[in-house]
Amino acid sequence: MDSFSTVIRTASHEQHVEAETSTFMSDLLGGRLGVDAYARYTEQLWFVYEALETGTERLASDPVAGPFIRPELFRLGALERDLAHLRGAGWRAGLSALPATQAYAARVRECAEQWPGGYIAHHYTRYLGDLSGGQIIRGRAEKTWGFERKGDGVRFYVFEEIGNPAAFKREYRELLDAVRADELERQRVVAECKRAFALNTAVFRALGEEFRLSA
Repeated sequence: MDSFSTVIRTASHEQHVEAETSTFMSDLLGGRLGVDAYARYTEQLWFVYEALETGTERLASDPVAGPFIRPELFRLGALERDLAHLRGAGWRAGLSALPATQAYAARVRECAEQWPGGYIAHHYTRYLGDLSGGQIIRGRAEKTWGFERKGDGVRFYVFEEIGNPAAFKREYRELLDAVRADELERQRVVAECKRAFALNTAVFRALGEEFRLSA
């Protein structure tokens, strides 16, 4: 019988690939979009992580979600440094969420407040993605737009407190395998992982439309 982490990874593979290969992300990583598109994407991430990391003090004591609340993963502070670098000191005044981003953040917040298992699904899709594919984005951004290596502009992708990402990801998957949930609840979590990737893809689609129209 496959472990829970394997079931999640296998079941959501199609949605994961769809998100990674979106036209917007392909154009961004291929250098066909400017730094403004990268900054706009970073703005959207702020809304998602604000929803993901608000209320973690309460979740830390939850028997299901609690083990996943790891401060070394938190990204909001790094995102804010990146946005200050990308948009200037007054970045908050110009911050706006696309409708797709609003829907994504709302679902994350709903899970954080009402369903710990669903919160884990969003936690998994975001943070393990940042530790994995996110490093490709960091490298391309440094090369394409001349950001200082692991400096402001790409700090979102730099996990300074995680010395061994591979070991951390193994430990994270062990936490998934140990989640206390019956088979029905595990199926619901898997379905929420798929939903999380779909919500993320919708943001990419909206960004692609925005920059196609402004081209």
